[in-house]
Amino acid sequence: MVSITTLKKTTGRRFVVRRSGIHGKGGFAVQSIPKGTRLIEYKGEIITWATVNRRYPDDEGPGQNHTFLFEIDDKRVIDANVGGNSARWLNHSCKPNCEAVGEDDRIFIESIKPLKPGDELVYDYNIQLPERHTPALKRRYLCRCGNRGCRGTILGKKR
Repeated sequence: MVSITTLKKTTGRRFVVRRSGIHGKGGFAVQSIPKGTRLIEYKGEIITWATVNRRYPDDEGPGQNHTFLFEIDDKRVIDANVGGNSARWLNHSCKPNCEAVGEDDRIFIESIKPLKPGDELVYDYNIQLPERHTPALKRRYLCRCGNRGCRGTILGKKR
């Protein structure tokens, strides 16, 4: 949890990036944020899936599920590893308080609930893969949100 003293030193910003209890780093509200607030654009280099496959070969090892990649459509991806911003640090949760909203080639993160200072900003990654979501694949894309009702994976339900 981020201390209130730390939060007060960051006036003017809606959130800061700090160590997260969910995973690595996370974004934390530094002020009250109303429901429906556009918080940040998910920035990075827009690349093709072919470029993704060259840059990030699909190693089967743990941690190789490149969640700094955000799909725009079936041809293009935002790679926040290149030119990314603080949006890349927002974690997944099965009980989100934010959502990703697409507008043309852009992705924005918006609040779907009122947030108070100290709340971690989280959204459902809802990663869609073409193959069957086997137990092994779900473990590879493990969820760490710890919420009641956690589905155990950052993969979305098959469409």
